[in-house]
Amino acid sequence: MVKPSEAPRLRLVALLRVSTAGQVDGYGFDSQDKDVKRWARSSPHRIVKTLRDEAVTGRADEDDRLGLAEALTMVANGDADGIVFPNMDRLARNMTQQEAILAVVWAHGGRAFSADGGEVVPDDEDDPMRTFVRQVMGAAAQLERGLIAKRLRNGRRNKAAVGGYAHGAPRYGQQTTKDKELTVLPEEEDRRRQMERWHAEEGLGYRAIAQRANALGWKAKRGGEWHATTVQRMLSNAAREKANAQAALGRKRAKEEQQRTRANKVLGRVL
Repeated sequence: MVKPSEAPRLRLVALLRVSTAGQVDGYGFDSQDKDVKRWARSSPHRIVKTLRDEAVTGRADEDDRLGLAEALTMVANGDADGIVFPNMDRLARNMTQQEAILAVVWAHGGRAFSADGGEVVPDDEDDPMRTFVRQVMGAAAQLERGLIAKRLRNGRRNKAAVGGYAHGAPRYGQQTTKDKELTVLPEEEDRRRQMERWHAEEGLGYRAIAQRANALGWKAKRGGEWHATTVQRMLSNAAREKANAQAALGRKRAKEEQQRTRANKVLGRVL
């Protein structure tokens, strides 16, 4: 057994990551940095650089994590002997991406350390339990995040079911308060009702309504011109629900595509 004083002193890159979930639970950059430095002081290794990745919104593409890219490049070029991160969840959100990042580090002869668990040892075909335990822990953490997200979605649905504001942009004629409640915008609401009358009483179609509103100088919700589709979504519940469903399906497909490409992009660094 190698004593701490005899262990090789590795040059490590500290990799920190903050996402929406990390901000909610209070585990931000400062806390992560303290945990990593505390671990480093108890080890023979030294941190040669600290890199940070921040997911600004849920739409941010995590494939473009500049900190992660630089850390992997340093390991590949021999400028660092490995990486250290606060915990597996901060390394990456999904287990598949965690495994891909570790594969890249190991492929270049690097080592990986977690401040809360020590070294993440490479797979060994004679010790399949090692891989099993690591992947089960990653899957359990991913399940926990999924359950939290599901509870949030259910809460929004329940609020919407009783007529409350759950999420998304308010419709024309409404706005949200700081308390996330809906209030009426009198001018917009008057114009919305007027357009309803044009449709119901004068028989104007959605395109004709849009043209008349534009001629009067009325701006749409986001400040642009009116179009037949925006008028239709505003006046027709069915059209609005269909548009929302299509948007949700588009987001789902985009998310699936991102998940498929994330591991491939990271694994591409092995080649």
